[in-house]
Amino acid sequence: MTETQPSILNRIGGTSLLALRRIVPPNGARILVKLENENPTGSMKDRMALAMIEAAEADGRLPYGGPVVEYTGGSTGVSLSLVCAVKGHPLHIVTSDAFAREKRDHMRILGAKLQVIASDSGRMTEKLTRDMIEAAGIVARETGAFWTDQMKNRDQLSAYHRMAEEILVQTGGGIDGFVQSVGTAASLRGIAEGLRRRDRNILVAAVEPTESAVLSGGPSGAHRIDGIGAGYVVPLWQENVADEIERVSTEEATAMAFRLAREEGLFAGTSTGANVIAALRLAERLGPHAAIVTVMCDTGMKYLRTYGAQLA
Repeated sequence: MTETQPSILNRIGGTSLLALRRIVPPNGARILVKLENENPTGSMKDRMALAMIEAAEADGRLPYGGPVVEYTGGSTGVSLSLVCAVKGHPLHIVTSDAFAREKRDHMRILGAKLQVIASDSGRMTEKLTRDMIEAAGIVARETGAFWTDQMKNRDQLSAYHRMAEEILVQTGGGIDGFVQSVGTAASLRGIAEGLRRRDRNILVAAVEPTESAVLSGGPSGAHRIDGIGAGYVVPLWQENVADEIERVSTEEATAMAFRLAREEGLFAGTSTGANVIAALRLAERLGPHAAIVTVMCDTGMKYLRTYGAQLA
């Protein structure tokens, strides 16, 4: 008998772990990539969107058919659009022209209403983040919509604890390092917490944009790595969650995203490129007997126009 799923939401999670074959340093550690592009919208954010909505439904903050609002660079918005479409919640998204147009189109196709905030020449800045948060707060107050408020929402951590369990099962517990870029800090924090429940010695490296390296003490600045680098120290960040912080520039992240496509067949966004750059640095230090896990945060299909313009 053919197995069927109750809904598309049951396809969230359970993603593959793949070893890089060609983009690896000589005599360096193995680099394993968690393929979050396998989630229904092509992003790891499907996990946290489902966790935030279901937690609010369970405790009564979000009634049946109740409206939802969120600010987002795109991937969280697409994931919330999917979850809200399936569950019957109207969704209002505050986003910006700084982020990939493909994501905005995807949100609209899934039924979300969009409010687009103008950016500074298409760049991510602290002011833009705060403007989007303020706009979402106004919508929540004026309409009574449930605000998922991803920068502060701790309900999403459980989704990343489960992701850590997947990684531990897939590696048989044989993991020496974990690398992840920081947007809301929920994925880094949740996965690190989950991994360290098994082994306190796993080295955790956070990744942030060189141009806006606020977590490691640098000034707030502008960059073009979608989904990370809010421009200020986000509420869910905890200094003890990471053993070290790697800075990766937009140029480095973009170049690595193209290398991943051409040399590994992995078509990913720039945050994934940043993850792999940082993982390579760590791999050189840990040596050939170690294993490092990082994340393919989303599919490059979300950035076709952006990437295409760079190839023209």
